Amino acid sequence: MSQETHREIRVLGIETSCDETAASVVALGGDGRARILSNIVLSQVAEHAAFGGVVPEIAARAHVEALDGIVAAALADAGTELSDLDAIAATAGPGLVGGLIVGLMTGKALAAASAKPLLAINHLEGHALTARLTDGISFPYLLLLMSGGHTQIVLVRGVGDHQRWGTTIDDALGEAFDKTAKLLGLPHPGGPNVEKAALSGDPSRFRFPRPLKGEARPDFSFSGLKTAVRQAATSIAPLTEQDVADISAAFQEAVADTLTDRTALALRRFREAFPDITDPALVVAGGVAANRAIRQALESLAGANGFRLVAPPLPLCTDNAAMIAWAGIERLRAGLDGQEDAMRFAPRSRWPLDSASTPVVGSGRRGAKA
Repeated sequence: MSQETHREIRVLGIETSCDETAASVVALGGDGRARILSNIVLSQVAEHAAFGGVVPEIAARAHVEALDGIVAAALADAGTELSDLDAIAATAGPGLVGGLIVGLMTGKALAAASAKPLLAINHLEGHALTARLTDGISFPYLLLLMSGGHTQIVLVRGVGDHQRWGTTIDDALGEAFDKTAKLLGLPHPGGPNVEKAALSGDPSRFRFPRPLKGEARPDFSFSGLKTAVRQAATSIAPLTEQDVADISAAFQEAVADTLTDRTALALRRFREAFPDITDPALVVAGGVAANRAIRQALESLAGANGFRLVAPPLPLCTDNAAMIAWAGIERLRAGLDGQEDAMRFAPRSRWPLDSASTPVVGSGRRGAKA
């Protein structure tokens, strides 16, 4: 599609990469203003609560049962018919293959039935571009992506143009939150419940490590922090409610300190690479970006280094289809639609933003944990 600016572009997004079944219609007006016309998200928290985490088979079945209704609701809320759309965008990876198959095949069917282009979207790029939907920021910018499967620092140079500067060498941060919650007997989802428990905790009672702090490479590590939490909890078991709160607070503080130390390296590198950018942006995205204590720590770091922190509204931090629809609009505007290729596209459990990066755990590349 050519980069037309005189008419509205309207895209349906579908997201089924994990345990949220979501559909959204997003429009970009001829005046350059983006509007989220609908954003329907059905959470599967109740279905997975008894297992303390997401069960792929249960998630895929739930997507099958719910997705048609979610798509219909998104179109109805937006006052939109399939014929009104310019394209359909569906998450094609990375994520749980069963869920990806459901969403991508639904997108293919809708595209075929309506003769509209299909865009196979990288879930991580959806997160990476959300700040352009909500805040209209310009390229390039620095992205700190924090989710259940990924913890990365990425230079976002353009649509489909990303360079990974740092990643976790073991566990993703969202996974560390979930496993800490499970260890402490907190319910699924772990991240929000650890944050809630930490509100009444004393972070100074326990001193947990800050992995890789002070090292020159801007990578992350969280397995040692998880081990320290387990040792502390085991040493004082059985845990009282206050014990859980104190451990949660100390864990969250250690995470915030680690993130600020590691991210500071990337801020300095960005300054050196782009000295002419007078208002550089640090964008945070992914489910962990919803954590208020972490946002506050990163906002202080950004301000101290002359950056502005751009954090999407909380509902757009976690998995949603508005970011997928917007990524579709971005790709249309960049001339990266490729309907025929998308119709042949197979779901990918691992799909890195930076295809030239070295495979390491947490990178989203093959051989790494997605």
